[in-house]
Amino acid sequence: MGEYPFMLNYGYKAMVPVEVGSGSLRRDRYMEEDAEVNQMLHLDLLEETRENSQLRLATYQQRAARYYNKKVKGQLVKVGDLVLRKVMPNTKNPQHGVFGANWEGPYKIKQSYGRGLITLKTWKGS
Repeated sequence: MGEYPFMLNYGYKAMVPVEVGSGSLRRDRYMEEDAEVNQMLHLDLLEETRENSQLRLATYQQRAARYYNKKVKGQLVKVGDLVLRKVMPNTKNPQHGVFGANWEGPYKIKQSYGRGLITLKTWKGS
């Protein structure tokens, strides 16, 4: 997103514990009056910083989705076709462990509702 989470929450960069214990340029040049003015300025700009960060995140997610979807090839299926169903974590048999099957079936497509939504029945007909 281009910003540190601490910056998005509190409006300024966090100090590393090493900087607190030993001298650093940032700590040595610290002035209370300037710090208060700068903090108020940063707090005024914090909402804008958050919005810019959200825009960068949304742009990145759109680019990632475009890249992923560019490689996906759609396949038309129709009623009566045989398909395999992906085994989801909540339906996976825990006794099989990591060596369990990733797919189950075959199933026949009983009904198609469009946009990839289908009803399945077992291959034997139930």
